[in-house]
Amino acid sequence: MNNKIHGIGMTSQRTRTRMLDRLRGQGIKDEVVLEIMGSIPRHIFVEEALAHRAYDDDALPIGYGQTISSPYTVARMSELLRAGGRLNKVLEIGTGCGYQTSVLSGLAKDVYTVERIAPLLAKAREHFRALRILNVRARHADGTMGLPETGPFDAIIMTAAATRVPPELLDQLAPGGRLVMPVGTAEQRLCLVEYDGKDFRQTQLEAVRFVPLLPGLA
Repeated sequence: MNNKIHGIGMTSQRTRTRMLDRLRGQGIKDEVVLEIMGSIPRHIFVEEALAHRAYDDDALPIGYGQTISSPYTVARMSELLRAGGRLNKVLEIGTGCGYQTSVLSGLAKDVYTVERIAPLLAKAREHFRALRILNVRARHADGTMGLPETGPFDAIIMTAAATRVPPELLDQLAPGGRLVMPVGTAEQRLCLVEYDGKDFRQTQLEAVRFVPLLPGLA
């Protein structure tokens, strides 16, 4: 697994460095996010046949109708979530292959992640073990309701698009907390919600494309 993790050729550290330079050129300014993304072997999270494309700025299929978000999207959402500070407890809705989760694990003390598709979650757990990530708690559950028994969270990220910001998730934000998620159907936009302990401030950002949020287990 070590050779696979370190990568060669199009999956090497040099390729990761080029990805980071491109992200800086695209406007990502948080060097902590960039450093963590540079340390994570993105190619192990995709099928071997697609490994040579892992560091391109593309979303790639990971099976079961799901995708791994592009490096820019991961960096942008992570930067918005962190807002220049250390995160304590984070909730992720939509573990997928576990790449975004792995980035979060370097930004936060504790990460709780929920995935509705059991085989995807099993793969993600394999990746966490391979990378020796110990601060992630992954659950097979319906993420539409969040994890109220574990909250509140100082940051929540959703990697599937909903038609609106779920009020259940707002209820799980701690004062000073931030929520980042895509909102919309045919046209989606990244949405940032900031909670000051009294009011929620919602900001619509750039256009994005995510798979839709679905209820239930699979």
